[in-house]
Amino acid sequence: MKDLQANYNLLGDMAPSATLIISAKAKEMKAQGIDVCSMSAGEPDFDTPQAIKDACIQAINEGKVRYLASSGLPELKEEIVKKFAANGIKTNKENIVIATGAKFAIFEAIMSLCGKDDEVILFSPYWLSYPEIIKASGAKAVEVKTTLENNYEPKKADLEKAITDKTKLIIVNSPNNPTGAVYSEQTLKMIAEIAISRNIMVLSDEIYEKLVYNGKKHLSIASLNDQIAAQTITVNGFSKAYAMTGWRLGYLTAPLWLAKRISALQSHATSNATSFVQYAGVSALQGKADKDVTAMVTAFAQRQQLICNLLDEIKGLKYAKPQGAFYVLCDISQSGLNADDFAKQLLEQQKLAVIPCTAFGAPECIRLSYACSEANIKEAIKRLKTFMEQK
Repeated sequence: MKDLQANYNLLGDMAPSATLIISAKAKEMKAQGIDVCSMSAGEPDFDTPQAIKDACIQAINEGKVRYLASSGLPELKEEIVKKFAANGIKTNKENIVIATGAKFAIFEAIMSLCGKDDEVILFSPYWLSYPEIIKASGAKAVEVKTTLENNYEPKKADLEKAITDKTKLIIVNSPNNPTGAVYSEQTLKMIAEIAISRNIMVLSDEIYEKLVYNGKKHLSIASLNDQIAAQTITVNGFSKAYAMTGWRLGYLTAPLWLAKRISALQSHATSNATSFVQYAGVSALQGKADKDVTAMVTAFAQRQQLICNLLDEIKGLKYAKPQGAFYVLCDISQSGLNADDFAKQLLEQQKLAVIPCTAFGAPECIRLSYACSEANIKEAIKRLKTFMEQK
């Protein structure tokens, strides 16, 4: 069987998601009655707003359960065009592709753009699925390191040094997972200028767009000027902003030539995103759940302040205060352990589940998610502090 396996290209031998593995382990331990405290979740702990659920139920009751055009429901595309316009991005329904989650939209975009011997720039630390998707396309991920001292934003010299004649794509993720950084206008302009001058496409993952705090504002790179807009795929979705992780609904806008490629790929992959879920998406973008979203963002902002205040009391731990998303990236190198061993021992000794960031390009860091109750945050940081004091 081993020889048979060697005859096949197994999508670049993609590794399973480390975040899903840790979360599953924590849930398994809880099911066994073990007092596990988890800060591993990458999803809001709020329920989907009732108005969105009602729209979905209504669509089902009205029999809106059939195949749709592969690129998506026209009514939802209209709302997405308006949504992008509010971000300063000019687009049309023909440029929109609605997918089964923002993750799959990213997968389709990279698979439609990149192939063997191509290179894709990743700013490290990065979301762990990016390099695996790049690997599946046959392309190579090229890391550009960022630092806590620079708010985990890339520097011009580092980006320019990483670019070669094989560079086809630069991935931007702001607000960022796992760092919580929100890129400044200066940084986005720098990336745009380099992409334009070197004729490189940009993929902007903006799934955490609505989750920003302390007066920070999200800026879409495609809104800077018409040139960068023509070279940018902007990806967004409903999972984080509307607590719709299990609904699997995302979307993108891309230059028409690329949107056609992506739509063709989707027509052979999933046909279309679930029909009645798309009607729920219409309700979300029409603002029928805006009060729920505002309340959720307010709660996350309060939790962000709480967790940072508690982390400040732990010696030997460094972190950059998150400006968006719902994660804190903690440098645990002073413990003398790498991230994998740290997370393993922390779970075994303190029954606290966190995400080791080796697969995120940061083997000296762990990721804490504050998508949980304030009581959970207090207990988790208490256990983390006890563990650190023993090192």
